[in-house]
Amino acid sequence: MENGHNHNIDKVSAAGLLIAMGIIYGDIGTSPLYVMSAITGSNRPIETDVILGALSCVFWTLTLQTSLKYVILILRADNRGEGGIFALFALVRRHKKWLTIPAIIGGSTLLADGIITPPISISSAIEGLQILYPDLQTIPIVIAIISGIFLIQIFGTNIVGKGFGPVMFIWFAMLAVLGLVNIPLSPLVWKAFNPYYAYRLLFETKEGFWLLGSVFLCTTGAEALYSDLGHCGRGNIRMSWIFVKICLLLNYFGQGAWLIANLNGKTLGTLKPFYAVMPDWFLIPGITIATAATVIASQALISGSFTLISEAIRLNFWPKVRLVYPSLQKGQLYVPSVNILLWMGCIGVVLYFKKEEAMQAAYGLAITLTMLMTTILMSYYMYAKKYPMWFVVLFLVVYTAIEGSFLVANLLKFTHGGYVTIFIAMAIGSVMVIWYRAFLVKTRLTEYVKLDRYIDSLKELSRDISIPKYATHLIFMSNASRMSEIESKVIYSILQKRPKRADIYWFVHVDTTDDPYTMEYKVNVIEPDDIVKVNFRLGFRVEQKINMYFRRVVEDMVKNKEVDITSRYESLNRNNVIGDFRFVVLEKFLSYDNDLPMFERLVMEAYFFIKQFTNSEDKWFGLDSSAVKVEKVPLVIRPAENVKLKRTYS
Repeated sequence: MENGHNHNIDKVSAAGLLIAMGIIYGDIGTSPLYVMSAITGSNRPIETDVILGALSCVFWTLTLQTSLKYVILILRADNRGEGGIFALFALVRRHKKWLTIPAIIGGSTLLADGIITPPISISSAIEGLQILYPDLQTIPIVIAIISGIFLIQIFGTNIVGKGFGPVMFIWFAMLAVLGLVNIPLSPLVWKAFNPYYAYRLLFETKEGFWLLGSVFLCTTGAEALYSDLGHCGRGNIRMSWIFVKICLLLNYFGQGAWLIANLNGKTLGTLKPFYAVMPDWFLIPGITIATAATVIASQALISGSFTLISEAIRLNFWPKVRLVYPSLQKGQLYVPSVNILLWMGCIGVVLYFKKEEAMQAAYGLAITLTMLMTTILMSYYMYAKKYPMWFVVLFLVVYTAIEGSFLVANLLKFTHGGYVTIFIAMAIGSVMVIWYRAFLVKTRLTEYVKLDRYIDSLKELSRDISIPKYATHLIFMSNASRMSEIESKVIYSILQKRPKRADIYWFVHVDTTDDPYTMEYKVNVIEPDDIVKVNFRLGFRVEQKINMYFRRVVEDMVKNKEVDITSRYESLNRNNVIGDFRFVVLEKFLSYDNDLPMFERLVMEAYFFIKQFTNSEDKWFGLDSSAVKVEKVPLVIRPAENVKLKRTYS
């Protein structure tokens, strides 16, 4: 299975290449719209040396950062064909506790980046119209397009997805042709392949180093290559990247040649180099193709965010929000709450920054942090996988140096609006921290007891006709992963809270595995026809439909004659009527009388505050609501002792 799967991920097909074009390269592919104008700035005189140095930086950034780090190295770290920072974390999380820190920072900065990418790319495409209509108000158009993209999510992107590949192919072909037409204007741009020009710009030109913040924009989509590994496969990504990289470089070099030939010593002003290289008659088609490409880029980023959140939920980093699977396609996912949050964030960014130029100033800071965190996790992964030590150290040193430089150069952007993405990332990160810490606290405070200690009590209760029957089959959702154990809260609920008489007691536990697509279960019949424990093992990408899976388990057990599910009521038993099933889900709340340490109490209060806005456990497990009882139980923690009460006699 494993080999087959890995062989499949490296397979290359024409259809796969087209899909890869449509899904993966949106973000990195639309960078030519704004990179050169970010590097030159609107009021700095254009100098040949600076342009050559910048092109050299762009070439080496795409080569070292995108090609070498992501396409060649990081794509190796696939989790059964799935990629992305959380899939990488799932591969190494067993080894060290501290690895959750880079995972949370990386995940939250990647999501924050998803809020600024659609506005900057769509604004940069639409602002091209101002060349033809100088008084055009672009903000309403940008907001309308962004709102449309978020609206489409509800229907699943299956229908739209088919057209993405060909449109992106046209876009890259257009980039290449525009580049090739303009390079002859100033053939000396070919010199930029020499890293010496990059070195000169960074270390010998006044303020040259700070241009790295703008150069970095050419590789911002590299993280998306890795996140979308599951959709396209490694082979298709590696093959299509060769074509994409050539088209991107031709376009950058063409823009550079045009700038040297036409504007040497002058300033850019309101000109956009991307549109300046187009002949006038081509502007409208060019703007149309650019807008289509930016819409696709935004779409890819949004679906990437959905995947990220679904993985975060199963790694206990995010509240259990509703996940919808609109179409049958693997990896198709829609998260309503995240869709609304991202939409509000994008509209906020457009209204706050207004112009694409202002957004460039904020863009890139968050994503440098994501890349640094991926470097840390990847280094640990290679170390755990017994790569040669010198190689691991070299990788860590080289990429920490490169990304560290980008980070330092990008820190300039903090005051220009970079604080917006950092603020958003901190908000997302704090939710992740609260959720993860609360999970650890709950795990620590949950008491487990051995089930066999209660066999006799449960059997007696089952036969005690003085207590009205609660259900024929009573199923408790449990957190106890060991087959022989159960939470003491569950026993309390059955025997004390309100005695629940049933013919068969089932205890169901769901384990989320580090492998994305596991679907297995184990059964332990603790007492025939009385007490059964079922453990599900589901991958972090598998939808939780416990109702359906449980029914399947019961059918299998009936077939194997392991359990008798006919009703125990005599009249119904004679007619072979199946007994009723009732699920009980225990929801914890924070009781007033606890003495948790200050920090943990704050974490738990925040956790329960956020929890009231999210799905209840029964919905998350996909249980049929007509047969579910949700019971509130206190998360009692060493009740506050030393209560001094005195009885008085009048």
